[in-house]
Amino acid sequence: MSSLVSRGTSGPKAQPLYLTFENNSLLPALFGEHDKHLAQIERVFDVWVTSRGNRMALSGSPESTNTAQKVLVSLYDQLERGVEVGDTEVKAAIRNIRSAVADKDDNRASISAEIFVQTPKRKVLPRSKNQSRYITALRETGLVFGIGPAGTGKTYLAVAMALSLMLRGEVERLVLSRPAVEAGERLGFLPGDLREKVDPYLRPLYDALYDMMPAEKVNTYLERGDIEIAPLAFMRGRTLANSFVILDEAQNTTPVQMKMFLTRLGENSRMSVTGDLSQIDLPRGMESGLEHALRIVGNLADTKVVRFSGGDVVRHHLVTEIVNAYAKFEKRQELQTGNRGGSVSADASS
Repeated sequence: MSSLVSRGTSGPKAQPLYLTFENNSLLPALFGEHDKHLAQIERVFDVWVTSRGNRMALSGSPESTNTAQKVLVSLYDQLERGVEVGDTEVKAAIRNIRSAVADKDDNRASISAEIFVQTPKRKVLPRSKNQSRYITALRETGLVFGIGPAGTGKTYLAVAMALSLMLRGEVERLVLSRPAVEAGERLGFLPGDLREKVDPYLRPLYDALYDMMPAEKVNTYLERGDIEIAPLAFMRGRTLANSFVILDEAQNTTPVQMKMFLTRLGENSRMSVTGDLSQIDLPRGMESGLEHALRIVGNLADTKVVRFSGGDVVRHHLVTEIVNAYAKFEKRQELQTGNRGGSVSADASS
């Protein structure tokens, strides 16, 4: 960590906290355009930040300035490691370090600096404790279930890890799949040939790839078959060896489909299964293959289950509030109806 921290020795009772950063060239990115990152930190922690050269002074209560400096040091460490810092990274650092301070977990403040995934375009860092656990599980475990609400990085981090392992030669192929069931839509009523019908369901997987790898390289890998994106039905009868296999939106599989998918795992392969059990779009009364699989294989050796919550959401701040609002609503509904299923019908979740 290339920064020095000291507390002022004179002046009023609440003395400024001073930070000194060694690399001046990183400070514009740390401060943000028009100092917007500093302004956000000032607003959240009720501190006043001033800077001259590579020295920064934080004024406010000792508790607030101590927490604010941990955020600044965390962001500076990310920049030193070649990670871009934008609004999302600032919000994630604030959330992560505030939680670490509240939990009195000093090791958690440096979590983003210690764990990351290198992709062709960028380093991908965890933005919560659960994301850190998830990255570690993806790196070390043969089968990983990532369970939780939208926006928690389940699929994005799995794609990042898969690309990292493929480019290092640890696996030869990346296979991404989704069940073609969404909010009551039926493929037969969609226009176009089979590929045109299923592509909209697979679009989020393409988006993640293009965000981490130059478009021309993605297209080359797709043409060569090194990266394959296909509906779940295309997996039947195959054995996927030397591959990193990802099943997204797994809550919309049936138990039969899930068993079929899990048994595709071949030699020297890894598998990631992601889903949100509050967004099941199967016909009412049909059990989710993801729920079924967690009960049956969730505790097997070389298998990990990482559960995310609204606190792990890394999209717009309103997404966290939306997720939490729905969770409260569903809990009230369960209490009123006695339904302990924990899922929302297609009508309620769409």
